[in-house]
Amino acid sequence: MEKLNFFRTDLLVEHEEMVRHRTEQEKETLKESKGVLFDEQRKGRVIVTSVTIDAEGEKRIGKKAGKYLTLTCPTLTPSDTDGLEELTNVLKTKLAEMTAHIPNLQSGKILLIGLGNREVTPDAVGPLTMDRMKEIVPHYYSDEGSELYVYAPGVTIQTGLETAHFVKAIVTEIKPDLLIVVDALAARDSSRLCKTIQLTDTGIHPGSGVGNSRKEVSRETLGVPVIAIGIPTVVDGPVLIADAINTLFNYIATKIEEENSPSSRLSVSPWLRSENKNADQSTLVPIFGDWTAWPHEERVQLFEEVLANHELNTFISPKEIDSWAYQYADLLATAVTDWMETIKTSH
Repeated sequence: MEKLNFFRTDLLVEHEEMVRHRTEQEKETLKESKGVLFDEQRKGRVIVTSVTIDAEGEKRIGKKAGKYLTLTCPTLTPSDTDGLEELTNVLKTKLAEMTAHIPNLQSGKILLIGLGNREVTPDAVGPLTMDRMKEIVPHYYSDEGSELYVYAPGVTIQTGLETAHFVKAIVTEIKPDLLIVVDALAARDSSRLCKTIQLTDTGIHPGSGVGNSRKEVSRETLGVPVIAIGIPTVVDGPVLIADAINTLFNYIATKIEEENSPSSRLSVSPWLRSENKNADQSTLVPIFGDWTAWPHEERVQLFEEVLANHELNTFISPKEIDSWAYQYADLLATAVTDWMETIKTSH
């Protein structure tokens, strides 16, 4: 099959170069790669993946030079209060680390921009976060002016204006010492949906993950430091189909492996068998054909090719997206508010 780049994602950890280095041995190889510094640690339940790319790395893998942090809590649910609090604390800590080198933050101006369409729930995380951040604006306002500015510009289809132009006009007027942008992202791995936060100092291309890329919002385009915080809320439809097919194949392969197991004879129902994600799928070739042995990425490419220009070529969000959007708005607002208080009261 011809090698095509069908994968649409906003997450660096899902970039082809990162995906190739998932095993421990391959991660060690990536750590030693020129131009790309890779590190992964666990903070409680949160997996923190750090990738730093320099100019050489940018040329090699095609991703913008800078620092990318990915915070993932694989077992998170919308009602998991402890997990959400743990993720909040890690985000606050990492935000402090990423902004530690930026001068004048204690007495300077900080601008928060929430990108997205508040009328479309999967895209509403940015505006909803700004709604909550408005509550603390009075604490940083005086007769001399404000130290905190909060704005949600909407999307181009609502205003007729390019989002980046909106942001640039505000930056030109306010002249902030730091711009923080919050936006919803697209993922290529359904297991990351609403369980991951990406934090980067490279800025953002609004809409790039869903194939509707707008102009860049970054230090290079605005002249001020930019920190982008993103939450993956949608996944490409063909990816979800490939995930479902893989789950089905694993389930059937597991049943075949367990067929002659003594314990399987004690089962009162076939539904009691658990899925083995490491089951040997080669046993399915006589049943379904050679494509059962294809790598996951090639299956996704197949569905992308089949569904191109088809109504099924769409993006999917979790059924609990309403709860996720509000939970993340609260989480991000809490983390940024606590970080702001620490910055403004430090000496």
